Amino acid sequence: MAKKIMWIQKEISLNPRPRGFHLITDEVLKQLPDIQEIEVGNIQVFIKHTSASLTINEDADSTVRDDFESHFNQMIPENALYYRHTFEGSDDMPAHLKSSILGSSVHIPITNGNLNLGTWQGIYLCEHRNHGGSRRLVVTIHGG
Repeated sequence: MAKKIMWIQKEISLNPRPRGFHLITDEVLKQLPDIQEIEVGNIQVFIKHTSASLTINEDADSTVRDDFESHFNQMIPENALYYRHTFEGSDDMPAHLKSSILGSSVHIPITNGNLNLGTWQGIYLCEHRNHGGSRRLVVTIHGG
């Protein structure tokens, strides 16, 4: 008998974090017990903010996350003279640019109730504001 295909969508909240790149894989999975029912499927994780982003990268060595932060701060500096959107602080416009470059969602295959990530991969919350606060994610699971 074929397994029933289902859609699950849930909005979850992440704890506030300081500016930087943070592993959130475990925090996301703790809020998604339904994923264990999926043998084959996909998950989309979407962030509902314009000054933070999501990406997938190295989860074993924290210096990778530090280097991401350093590189993006050099590539997209604060206080550029041509920024016009400045009323929310010097970190705001750079946060919007970084968010657009990295993106607002990630897609990951699900296999046998687990995220089918590579050996060294994890989901990053890329917090681009000095005080971004709690972040909201919409997670959509499709599979059976």
